[in-house]
Amino acid sequence: MLGLSRLQRRVDRALAPFMRWFQNLGGSMGRAWRRSLQLRVVVSTLTLSLIVISVLGVVLTSQITDRLLEAKINAAIEELDRARNAVEAKLAGPDVLDAPEARLESARAALTSPSPDGSQESSAAGTFEPVLIVPASATSPALTSGPANQIPQALRDFVKAGQITRQYATVSDPDGYNGRALIVGTPTVGEVDGLELYLIYPLASEERILTLIRGTMLIGGVVLLVLLVAISMLVSRQVVIPTRSAARIAVRFADGRLKERMPVRGEDDMARLAMSFNQMAESLSKQITQLEEFGNLQKRFTSDVSHELRTPLTTVRMAADLIYDDKDELSPSLGRASELLVNELDRFESLLGDLLEISRHDAGVAELSVELLDLRMCVNAAVATVRQLAIDSSTELIVDVPPQGVMVAVDPRRVERILRNLLANAIDHSEGKPVLIRLRANDNAAAIIVRDQGVGLRPGEEKLVFNRFWRADPSRVRRSGGTGLGLAISVEDAHLHDGKLEAWGEPGQGSVFRLTLPRQRGRKVLGSPLPLKPPVRRPLPAAIDADQQTLDVRIPEHHS
Repeated sequence: MLGLSRLQRRVDRALAPFMRWFQNLGGSMGRAWRRSLQLRVVVSTLTLSLIVISVLGVVLTSQITDRLLEAKINAAIEELDRARNAVEAKLAGPDVLDAPEARLESARAALTSPSPDGSQESSAAGTFEPVLIVPASATSPALTSGPANQIPQALRDFVKAGQITRQYATVSDPDGYNGRALIVGTPTVGEVDGLELYLIYPLASEERILTLIRGTMLIGGVVLLVLLVAISMLVSRQVVIPTRSAARIAVRFADGRLKERMPVRGEDDMARLAMSFNQMAESLSKQITQLEEFGNLQKRFTSDVSHELRTPLTTVRMAADLIYDDKDELSPSLGRASELLVNELDRFESLLGDLLEISRHDAGVAELSVELLDLRMCVNAAVATVRQLAIDSSTELIVDVPPQGVMVAVDPRRVERILRNLLANAIDHSEGKPVLIRLRANDNAAAIIVRDQGVGLRPGEEKLVFNRFWRADPSRVRRSGGTGLGLAISVEDAHLHDGKLEAWGEPGQGSVFRLTLPRQRGRKVLGSPLPLKPPVRRPLPAAIDADQQTLDVRIPEHHS
């Protein structure tokens, strides 16, 4: 067994270069087949033409063979009738007193093959070898004249039964012929009782004719196949060249060369395709130019609005803060008005920031400031931001993160804003029940879920929650003072990281938001370390397992 194993390894090592060569060859042929339309057209034409030519050759050869053999059989039957009459007449002649062997030889000698200048019926049958057989009887032994050993026994049985029959068999004669032959046999009536007459017709001439026909058809088929391949290459080239030209121009057009156009030659289908392509390119070029102008206008508008709104907002903010600082000296109604003014200014400032941020996303000018950091820091920062909101609403925050660091290449400001929006949204809808934030990671991605046990989401609302200014229940009071753009900005920030932000919820079961981010910049998210739908619908745990690090697990109960 050890020797066989070593031999197998040696054979594998010896065959490895050939296997690699065949694999590379197969890969190259596969790529050429996928990329070349002309190759596929030529190979398909070659294959179909080969099938058609083969079927046609087989059918024609079969028909020609059948016609040749049918003519041979008809001529042989006619010749057999003539030979039987000649044998019967010879055996009934004046030499009836001769020995039986001499009489058979004399009768056989009377049968000659047809000469080239003989009658049409004789010349059509071709040359033959006669055989006379007298079966053995009780008073005399069997007599034969000619190559009786070439006659099949099955054929003799039919002749003995009084039938005129034929059969194909392989024969060999002293002249050197060894091949197929047509043998016809008939019983005779005359002085010799039970005499059987057989004529052996070699099929050498028919085989030569068929060989010539097959060779001619093979050569003609090969020539026709080559011509069809050449024709298919020329025809496909007329289609492939403009198509390749269109592909190259389309690639250059996609790269930003908006002036690229296809040449128009003639009035055929390809010319109409080129004209349609050029019209499409012209329309796209105009639309792209308009979109670029609109984008530039939107950028300028965003910049102008930012400047024009922030300046008066700063002034109003300073005045409002000044009034708010002296609210104790004002009447109760004016003091309350100053508080409302400051709160609304805070909300207006937040709304302005969200509007400017969503405008940057719409204009495609939002940029990432990526750095490699521990994602737990973003979780801690987001929790610290909403801590007071959780205390005011008597909501318990449960933070579940791994004990080891989770290093991810992200923009910390945007990720922290996503988590802050998710936590504020969960606190608003948790109805005082605990809110869980959990972080997990694998080799490719990191995921954070924020789960609440509040009112939940109705079917279909998991997609609507990311729409701008959408609210599940407009009558609900927002504790966080949100602008209605938080989740819309969050999903755009997630897409900017090549990540995903998804939602799940059921009425009365709460809701879950899952943020999945690639650990390396530029990679696509294919899966997530955390499930979106909770595996078991049960209340959130009051404590975290001992093997999990807990950050700020408990938010103190509301206290005055």
